[in-house]
Amino acid sequence: MNNIVSLDYQSRKPIFKQIVQQITKFVALGILKPKDKLPSTREMASSLGVNPNTIRKAYSMLENDGVIITLSTKGTFIIDNPSKIKDKIIKTGIDEINQKIKELTKLGITKEEILSKLK
Repeated sequence: MNNIVSLDYQSRKPIFKQIVQQITKFVALGILKPKDKLPSTREMASSLGVNPNTIRKAYSMLENDGVIITLSTKGTFIIDNPSKIKDKIIKTGIDEINQKIKELTKLGITKEEILSKLK
């Protein structure tokens, strides 16, 4: 599992968000399966060379998003039914596209021009 997550230290995106996005994507794609155990925060931090608080923040976001569950003394696991995760990824992608369209229209580009360029 540790080798699945790869960080882009040059990215403007915070490391914890990179971790959240990658784990969420791997669950949606079925690479990480329901009930798979994730490394402890210390193990993950050590393997990625980041502060354990960064992993705690990522795990907290994943838990709030319903991607993982932490069971005291047992560890952190992928939830049993990850079907809603794919819907969340699609919604997030569409929200990002809508945001980009808004930015482009503020620059004077019409929605028709945007659609024409996409085709």
